[in-house]
Amino acid sequence: MGPEDIDTIAEETGFSGVVRIDRGGRVEFAKAYGLAHRAYRVPNTVDTRFGMASGSKGFTALAVLSLIEDGALKLDTTARSLLGRDLPQIADDVTVEHLLTHTSGIGDYLDEEADTEIIDYVIGAAHELTSTEAFLPLLDGHATKFAAGERFGYCNGGFVVLALLAERAGGTGYHHLVRQRVLLPAGMTSTEFLRSDELPADAAVGYLPLDGVDRSNVFHLPVLASGDGGIHTTAEDVSAFWRALFAGDIVDRVDEVVRPRRDVPEESMRYGLGFWLHESTDTVFLIGYDAGVSFKSAHDPRTGTTRTVISNTTPGAWPIAGALMT
Repeated sequence: MGPEDIDTIAEETGFSGVVRIDRGGRVEFAKAYGLAHRAYRVPNTVDTRFGMASGSKGFTALAVLSLIEDGALKLDTTARSLLGRDLPQIADDVTVEHLLTHTSGIGDYLDEEADTEIIDYVIGAAHELTSTEAFLPLLDGHATKFAAGERFGYCNGGFVVLALLAERAGGTGYHHLVRQRVLLPAGMTSTEFLRSDELPADAAVGYLPLDGVDRSNVFHLPVLASGDGGIHTTAEDVSAFWRALFAGDIVDRVDEVVRPRRDVPEESMRYGLGFWLHESTDTVFLIGYDAGVSFKSAHDPRTGTTRTVISNTTPGAWPIAGALMT
């Protein structure tokens, strides 16, 4: 696919966001489309920061795995050993590895198997969700869906629980852990946990269709991202992340991170520890989709090729991502 093809798809779909392709550390294509702020007609640029939704689950996983390398956690550490009396409906045999691989079976506060629409308001008081501990009432009261290890069941709440376990094992806040253990060693200087109600000038507002008009997603998502996703980043920082990960700058055992742990045939994918994997090749993915956000980045470690599509609309990234990454 050439630049003209990307431009054509972007025009036909009204794409708003950034597309970037790197190969062997060299930028082959980087272009922005659409508007970061529609009311003020502010255009997106290649340096615009976008929310990446569940794409940053990979960062949570790496923060946890970094703590494991330091001996503060183990893959077989049970959630209960750190939760104490909190979240009593999480089974006593659920481990860190179950949570990392979406095989915990715990009930999910944001259940993607439920019959909800992307425009639904599902998290309650978004402005109160500024810390991991603030998620406890939201995470509580959800019955177990299946026994730990029985099958794959994508679980957003499981990654908030991971953030909580990381905080308690690491002795510091989740946001600080990710900054120090992932963003800093990866050189991701433009990536940050931004509050949705005070976005800086270089960050895109997320939009979704509501009542026949496009509205901001400010009431749909936590005001500050937690373990299940939502950090803001740039396409350039995503490329820096992949290079750092496979250079061993974040964790030592990258092979364990991307070793397939579960087949996910319904998605034609496999899953490692916090990362999606191609069903038959070595390509690794970070993927995010939420109200007013769509993100997909694929990295082939054999060729050093990274393809990233990030958008401030729902599901704006998919037509281009599908054409680039199949």
